[in-house]
Amino acid sequence: MRPSLLPLAAVLMLVACVGPGLANGFSEDLRALATGRIAEIVSLPQVVEAVRAQNMETAAFGQERIDELDRMWRAEAESAEQPMIDAVMERPLSLYLAEVQDASRGLFTEIFVTDARGLNVGQSRVTSDYWQGDEAMWQDTVLGGPGAINIGALVEDDSTLTVQSQVSVPVIDPESGQVIGAATFGVNVERL
Repeated sequence: MRPSLLPLAAVLMLVACVGPGLANGFSEDLRALATGRIAEIVSLPQVVEAVRAQNMETAAFGQERIDELDRMWRAEAESAEQPMIDAVMERPLSLYLAEVQDASRGLFTEIFVTDARGLNVGQSRVTSDYWQGDEAMWQDTVLGGPGAINIGALVEDDSTLTVQSQVSVPVIDPESGQVIGAATFGVNVERL
């Protein structure tokens, strides 16, 4: 085996031994990343302000409106015309998150931030859906309160040949101390 493949091979062996959806052998390192670098990123004013602004727009949305927006997003993801997706991807927060991902040198594979309803506020890459509120990563962090962390299972990404885990944390309003949204970071565990 070539030396450059040894770390990937070791990680893949760990995934194979542990199995999909079971204990994440990188949980300690991922938790440290969540409470350090990731916590710093999600507490920056541009992140907090973007979430606050969208919360003002979406606070009154009922589930029917949320489902409609999610259906629109999913349809656009399969289409050449993507006005809703383009609008989100052109937001200052999305551009900032793309810069953070690029600067991470492969550590972060994706970053997305959601509001208090679970709707995307900004993202570094296009997500498959617009509403994250029905997913454990969002529910555990938003409903878990300040300090909550959700660490996903290890998953092999066939397109990038990397082993990843999603790390989700709440976005906290520094004035009230309340959870106002959530952020999820795809983390390439080979780069920890």
